[in-house]
Amino acid sequence: MIEVKNISKRYRNTVLDDISFTAEKGQCVGIIGANGCGKTTLLSIMAGVNKAQSGKIYYNNELADKKSVFKKYIAYVPQENPLIDELTTKDNLLLWLGSNKKIKDGFENGVLKDLGIDEFLNKQVNELSGGMKRRLSIGISLSNNAPIMLLDEPGSALDIYGKQEVNSYILNYVKNGGTVVMSTHDRDEIDLCTKLYKIEDGILKECEG
Repeated sequence: MIEVKNISKRYRNTVLDDISFTAEKGQCVGIIGANGCGKTTLLSIMAGVNKAQSGKIYYNNELADKKSVFKKYIAYVPQENPLIDELTTKDNLLLWLGSNKKIKDGFENGVLKDLGIDEFLNKQVNELSGGMKRRLSIGISLSNNAPIMLLDEPGSALDIYGKQEVNSYILNYVKNGGTVVMSTHDRDEIDLCTKLYKIEDGILKECEG
């Protein structure tokens, strides 16, 4: 479960103004809004890579006030690709996960297997499709078996097949009890959501219907 309480963030202007919402186990929550409205900022705060001026976030009733809490609960997939194109899929996994044992564990516990990463384990990343790259990014972020996944426009720059691959995994993750919060402007991704919010002028409002 996620509780976001009274989060505010300002740069020169107010980007997020007293944002509050909840997301339960097995829910997919979508955040929509115009480019630059604060969607990415909100997700980065929820992931612990950015700081709010005020407000608190709770994960399963535990205050997210230190890195260990974020690491315990959160899998964060930013819009920008964190992979190194010149390395193979396996080498990227080794770089991010730190050991062959963790890669093996990732396949045994189902995360990497469910994403089909074994299909392109020995390929260089620059040979992968956009959908494969995004699946690999998700697999790396979920290596801690996190119960909550934060996705910043997961279908961005993907073709229709890549989007289908990623959306299928999101749907299965939620069906298996995971919680997803994602920023999006994609109709198919919006259709996955059980709750939908819009950020406008720094204010978060739930979309009806």
